[in-house]
Amino acid sequence: MLRYIIWRIAMMVPTLLIISALVFTIIELPPGDYFESYAAELKAQGEDVDTAYLDTLRKEYNFDKPPVIRYFYWLGGMLQGDFGYSFEYQLPVTEVVGDRMWLTVLVSFVTIVFTWLLAFPIGIYSATHQYSWGDYGLTFLGLLGIAIPNFMLALILMYFANIWFGVSIGHLMDLKYLGQPMSWDKAKSILDHLWIPVIIVGTAGTAGMIRRLRANLLDELQKQYVVTARAKGLSPFRTLVKYPLRMSLNFFISDIGSILPAIISGAEITAIVLSLETTGPMLIKALQSQDMYLAGSFLMFLAFLTVIGVLISDLALALLDPRIRLQGGSTK
Repeated sequence: MLRYIIWRIAMMVPTLLIISALVFTIIELPPGDYFESYAAELKAQGEDVDTAYLDTLRKEYNFDKPPVIRYFYWLGGMLQGDFGYSFEYQLPVTEVVGDRMWLTVLVSFVTIVFTWLLAFPIGIYSATHQYSWGDYGLTFLGLLGIAIPNFMLALILMYFANIWFGVSIGHLMDLKYLGQPMSWDKAKSILDHLWIPVIIVGTAGTAGMIRRLRANLLDELQKQYVVTARAKGLSPFRTLVKYPLRMSLNFFISDIGSILPAIISGAEITAIVLSLETTGPMLIKALQSQDMYLAGSFLMFLAFLTVIGVLISDLALALLDPRIRLQGGSTK
C-alpha cells in the first residue's frame, strides 16, 4: 500500500506539469492578451487609452516576452506561492479568490451534505421496495430532478418568488453586506440566503445519486450471498447493511475525484443566474477577459484537487471493497 501511494504521488508531478502546459496553451490560443482586450473595450466605450501604462504593465508581467518564457515565469511563481496579479480586479490573485473561496466552499459543502442526507434513505427505500407506489413516485421525482437543469429551476424560483412574495432570491447575502467585513449580521444574512442555492444546486445531484444507488443496490440484493444470508435467518437490516449496501457504494467513493474540484468551482451557470458571490462566475469572467494569472492559477488549483481526489477515491475503494487489489494480479 505504501509503495503504491508513493508511486501515485510521484506520478502527480508530471501529470500536473502536463496539465499546466495545456492550461497555459489554451489560455494563450485566442489572439491578443488582456491588455489588448481592455484597450478595445475602452475604445468601444469612447474612453481614452493610456498606452504607456499598458506597456508598463506588459513589461512588468513579462507579456513582452515569448509565450514559452512566460510559461516558465508563471510556473516558477506558482511553485513559490506567487499566483500572479489579476488585471481585471487589479489585485493579487490570492486576494481576489480569498473572499469568494470560502463562500463557494460553504455552499458546496452544505449542498453535498444535503444531497447525501436526502439521496441515501430514498435510494435505499426505492431499492428495498421495488415497484411499490413509493418507488414509482420517488422515481418520477428523481427523473424530474435530472431532466430540469439547475439554471432553469433557478429562473423558475426567482420568477415565482418575485410574483408571489415580491422578493428577490439572488445573491448569498443582502446587498448592503457586499464588500463588508464579516460580522454576525452578515453571517446571519448568508445563512438566510444559503438554503435557496443549496436546494437548486442539490436537486440534480440528489436525483442522480438516488438512481445510481437504487440500481447498484438492486443488483447486489439479487446476488447469491444475500439469498444465503436470508435463508440462514439473518435480519433484513443486517443483511442489507453488512454487504449489499457496502458493495453498492463504489460509485459514491469514485465520485470523490470530482467532488473536491466541484466544491471549489461551484455551479457556474446557476451562480451566474442567482448572482452568487462564488468563484464560478469569477472564473468564467477571467477566461472571457483573458486574465491569464487568475484563470490559469484557478484551473491549476482545480487540477490539483482532481488528482488528489482520484488518489483518495482509489485508496478508499481498496479499503471498502475487498475484491479490489491495488497491486493487481489474481488472488487465491
